[in-house]
Amino acid sequence: MQLKTLALCLSLAVAAPLQAADFTMKIAFGTANDIQNQWANWYKEEVEKRSNGRIEVKIFPRAMLGTGPSMTQGTQTGTIEAYTSPTDFFAGIDPRFGVFAIPFMFKGQEHASRVINDPQLNKEILALGRDKGLRGVSVFTYSPSHYFALKPIRTLDDFKGKKLRVNATPAERERMRLLGASAVPMDLPEVVPGIRQGTIDGTMSGTAVYVNFKFIDLGKVITQVNDTMIVSMGFLSNVWLEKLPADLREMVIRVGEEMQPRLATRAKEIEDDMINRWKSAGGEIVQFPAPERDRLRKAVESVGETVTKDNPALNAFYRRMKAVGDKY
Repeated sequence: MQLKTLALCLSLAVAAPLQAADFTMKIAFGTANDIQNQWANWYKEEVEKRSNGRIEVKIFPRAMLGTGPSMTQGTQTGTIEAYTSPTDFFAGIDPRFGVFAIPFMFKGQEHASRVINDPQLNKEILALGRDKGLRGVSVFTYSPSHYFALKPIRTLDDFKGKKLRVNATPAERERMRLLGASAVPMDLPEVVPGIRQGTIDGTMSGTAVYVNFKFIDLGKVITQVNDTMIVSMGFLSNVWLEKLPADLREMVIRVGEEMQPRLATRAKEIEDDMINRWKSAGGEIVQFPAPERDRLRKAVESVGETVTKDNPALNAFYRRMKAVGDKY
């Protein structure tokens, strides 16, 4: 009798469904094994813990949920609950997102982290896109933007005539024009095939992209000129947020904002690791000597004013960011 009772209890335990979460958060992004992936991992850990299982978080890297534009639209409409991507890709939503791509806006990765985490500026940055269905909760550096080409870029003149993939901001287009290259907007999954097929000659991107997407199979040289910092943002869907009870809504926003100092430190660690991994795989890092870097700076120093001068709000944001940068 006792055995039958035990067997019945076990069968009921097996048959009883696990309690499902009240809400699901899908986090989407186009890259993998980088600071954006770290943002997703930390978000999952904290949200599931602080919600006591009421929110289940699922992570979808490598554009598993679609192209960049479709993931942005999905976040705006609520079919995707969270999305992280470089700010460049949101310039069509609000041109102020394109300011981060202006050459020599930042002195380096650590300087960029201090600027975007300045308390007042940080609030302004996180508010971008809010009227378009996106709730910014984190902003963080991804990596300095380096150049890769099948025929390596070793001097400023090597830019001339090249078709280089960019993230489609006006600042990137203008920079390429001034350097004598053609800017070709392209989604990340299309870049390696595009280089193989000759659609483009190369790209500008972060070291983690070159390492994780195995650019080493195409060529060995990354050109590091430190002219631009890739800055990423983490967004939540306003549509999804409105479905949450107040306590969960406040919690998921707070988690994203609280992660920003950790992300600043971790982004630099990941960048250093990726540089070492590229070199360990047989890759070469080319750096312009000081005179060549001075030529580059002079060639592109007009970009900021050129791409912002016709939009007073955009120009004001650009000047505020420059002023904050001067403080640090």
